[in-house]
Amino acid sequence: MGINSERDVEANLQIGPTDQGMVRIFVESQGTEIPMDFTPEEADEIAAEIMAAAKAASRR
Repeated sequence: MGINSERDVEANLQIGPTDQGMVRIFVESQGTEIPMDFTPEEADEIAAEIMAAAKAASRR
């Protein structure tokens, strides 16, 4: 599976701060839960990558 492979899978995505000062991206799909914690600096980098990808996609 790659970035350009389509799948018909539903998932829930939650993003928010933890009580430990981290940013958590939480993905749940088909009974599987994936919590991913990032420092605020890492979260800023991820946000910048998402914004760059959205900008690139809108040019297509």
